[in-house]
Amino acid sequence: MITTAHLRRGHPLELIPLFRRWPPSPLRNLLYTAIWSSLLALALTVLQQLFGRGGASFMRLLFATLVISNLIGFMVHGALQLLERYLPRHNMLLFRAAQLLAVATASMIGIPFGNALLVGTHPMRFFQHSSALAILASFAVMTAVLMVMLLVAGERRLRRAEEAARQQEQIAAAGRLIAEARLRALQAQIEPHFLYNTLANVVSLIDAQPAKARRMLERFIDYLRASLAASRAEHATVGSELDLAGAYLDVLGVRMEERLRWRFELDPASSSLPMPPMLLQPLVENAIMHGIEPKLDGGEIVVRARVDNGLLCIEVADSGLGLRMAPPRPGGGVGLSNLRERLQQLFGSGAQLQLFENPAGGVTSRLLLPLSMVPSSTTPTP
Repeated sequence: MITTAHLRRGHPLELIPLFRRWPPSPLRNLLYTAIWSSLLALALTVLQQLFGRGGASFMRLLFATLVISNLIGFMVHGALQLLERYLPRHNMLLFRAAQLLAVATASMIGIPFGNALLVGTHPMRFFQHSSALAILASFAVMTAVLMVMLLVAGERRLRRAEEAARQQEQIAAAGRLIAEARLRALQAQIEPHFLYNTLANVVSLIDAQPAKARRMLERFIDYLRASLAASRAEHATVGSELDLAGAYLDVLGVRMEERLRWRFELDPASSSLPMPPMLLQPLVENAIMHGIEPKLDGGEIVVRARVDNGLLCIEVADSGLGLRMAPPRPGGGVGLSNLRERLQQLFGSGAQLQLFENPAGGVTSRLLLPLSMVPSSTTPTP
C-alpha cells in the first residue's frame, strides 16, 4: 500500500530540522529550491577558490555559479514535479531511474545554457568537444546520484515520521480506551451504604408505616433510574446532575425526615452548561455520610452552581459535624479519591476539588471545572 509518505516528495532542505517548520506548498518549495541552489552555489564557489586555478574574483565567480546553479535547480524542480504528476510509483526502480535521468539531463542542459547567458557562447559548443562532454556528463551523473540519494533519505524520514505518528496515535487511542474504561467503572459505583440502608429501611417500614415505605421505594426507584442514566451518559448538564442529587436527597429525606433539609441555589445561566456525569453525586453523598448523618439533630445541605471567571463552580455546603468532629467510617475517603481520579483523567490539572470548614460549622466541597475543557452535552445512552 502506498502511504502519504510515499506519495509526497520531500524537499532536500527538509533534511535540516529548521526547514520543517513550514508546511509544504508550491510557493514554499520554489523558495526552498532557490535557497538550496544558492547554498550549493556558495559551496561550489568556495571549493573553486580553494582548489581551482582560475584567477576570477570570488564575487564574480559566485555570481556565475549562482546563475548556473539556480538554472539547474529550477529545471530539476520542474522535471521532478512532472514525474510526480505523470509517472506512478508502482515500479520504484523505474521511478528512481527516471529521477536520475531527469536530474542528469537538467544538469547537462543547465550548464551550457547558463554559460550562454553569462558569456554569450553557443550552448552546443560544450557538446562538440569530447573532453568537455566527458566532464559535463560526469558532473551530471554525480549530481543526479547525489540528488536522488537526498530524495530517498527525505522520503525515508517522512515514512519514519508517519510511522511514529501512527504509533503515537495508537498509544493515545489505547490510553483513551483505558481512561474511558476506568471512568465507566468509577461512574458505575453505587454507594453500598446508601443502597443497603435504604432497602433495610423499606423492609422495616412495610408493616408499621406502609405509606412511608411506599414513598421511600418510589423515591428510590426514581433515584436508581436517574443514576443509571447518568452512569451510561457520556456527558451531562448541571441541571441533570442536580436532578440526580435531588432524587438522592428525596430518598434520604423520607428516612431522615426533619433531620435533613436541603435546597439548591442555581444560577439560571448555569443550568444547561455541560459537565461530566456523576461529579456532583459523590460530594452530596460525602456531605450526608460524614456531616449530617452522624449529627444527632441533622442539618442542612445547600448545593450552589454558578459561573465565575471562566470556571463552573459547584459547591456542596453542609451544616454537619465538620472535618475534625466527624467520626471515621469504613471506606471513608474512597468517594472523594475516586472523584479526584476522575478529574485528573478528564481535565488534568485544569480542575480542582477544594474542601474547607464553614465558619458556622460543617464543610463546603467546591468543584471548579474549566468551561473551555468541559465537553458538549450529548444524549444519554438508553
